[in-house]
Amino acid sequence: MTTTEQPILLAAVSLLSALHLGFQARRVGWSRMKFKIMPPAVNGPPEFERTFRAHQNGVEFYPVFLVVLWTSGLFCNEALAALGGLVYVVAREMYFTGYAKSAEGRLPGFYLMICVILALAVTAAVGIIPSFLDKYLSIKILSRSI
Repeated sequence: MTTTEQPILLAAVSLLSALHLGFQARRVGWSRMKFKIMPPAVNGPPEFERTFRAHQNGVEFYPVFLVVLWTSGLFCNEALAALGGLVYVVAREMYFTGYAKSAEGRLPGFYLMICVILALAVTAAVGIIPSFLDKYLSIKILSRSI
């Protein structure tokens, strides 16, 4: 695979998203110190619990995000998927910051995040269905000129 064929944008967004998730984990650590919550405890003041849940929710969504990001980028359009990935990272930050302040504060980031996941899933399906039909059933529904 040559450098021009490598999914550099997808790799860059994946790395950025992983670093962001790590930074959010650090923020949970800071919250633990602030409220003197020692691991493995996850109960404490509402501010701590919201911060902890905001990060945990990000961890729970992360595999779904990576699958739809890479599938969309490899089978549909890498630049479009990478852009969606960047918007997802912004949405995760909106979610985390909003949730840390109040339960209702998470909603704008949550809605944006869900829209990005759905958009990436749709573009992944749009890309993978013709490839599947062509490879396994010899049905060409879209012709790509490269």
